[in-house]
Amino acid sequence: MPRLFHKPVLLKEAIEFLNVRAGEKYIDATVGGGGHSAAILKAQGEVLGIDCDPEAIKSAREYLSSACPNTSWQLARGNFKDLKDIAIAYGFTPVAGILFDLGVSSYQLETAERGFSFNLEGPLDMRMDPALKVTAADLVNGLTQTELGELFFKFGEERYARRIARAICRERQLKPITTCDELARIILRVRRRGRFDRTHPATRCFQALRIAVNDELNNLKAALPQALKMLKPAGRLVVISFHSLEDRIVKNFLKLAAGEGKLEILTKKPIRPTAEEIKTNPRSRSAKLRAGEKK
Repeated sequence: MPRLFHKPVLLKEAIEFLNVRAGEKYIDATVGGGGHSAAILKAQGEVLGIDCDPEAIKSAREYLSSACPNTSWQLARGNFKDLKDIAIAYGFTPVAGILFDLGVSSYQLETAERGFSFNLEGPLDMRMDPALKVTAADLVNGLTQTELGELFFKFGEERYARRIARAICRERQLKPITTCDELARIILRVRRRGRFDRTHPATRCFQALRIAVNDELNNLKAALPQALKMLKPAGRLVVISFHSLEDRIVKNFLKLAAGEGKLEILTKKPIRPTAEEIKTNPRSRSAKLRAGEKK
């Protein structure tokens, strides 16, 4: 069986909150390698999997073909900001559930050429969709010191944003910054790792660049209202986020929709991974799941 492109996080919990019913339609808006989709198919749901990364689509096709023979699924390459148009094009509306598993896949993090990881010597890229024109290197070398500082603070909530931006601008005067490890070393000179740091000091800046390159927050804001409209009555919306900026958008959307009487919130507090899951998949540590049911 092909290796999973991405190990699904909160798999059991996501499937439970989706309340998968046989013969009903479900959209996996971030199909990754197909882990969540496979679980939906095994519960006899029908799946439309969407991803902007062609490598994810390829991996999901191989995995689902092997793991879920004789089940009903389709895959679409695209961005979930166009969720409604994609679903209509595939004749896949209305639906009983929509799942978003946000963040970076294991494959993207572990493949140096994709440029997502500060632990690998790869080009400073970070595009989830290779068709996008702007890379992280373009931002690092092209933004002003003030713009870089604002980006690290706004999208990374980085306390040392200005100091890091100053150090980057100093270094790029000597030569362009083109690799992940090069940028990580610059950040480490400004923000050393403390005894109690749970994450690498470059984590927040890399997150900020990735969000900016892929326009992640605006895409999420565009997708959530579409998802709610596409759900049948009693249909479920399930979102797994990995940092506070995403989680805040999801929380506020659910709260607003509930206040307007369009949705019932199913998770008073976000669902977190168990200690056992974190042990077997450390990247699940920051995951939060929120869910709602359409009225």
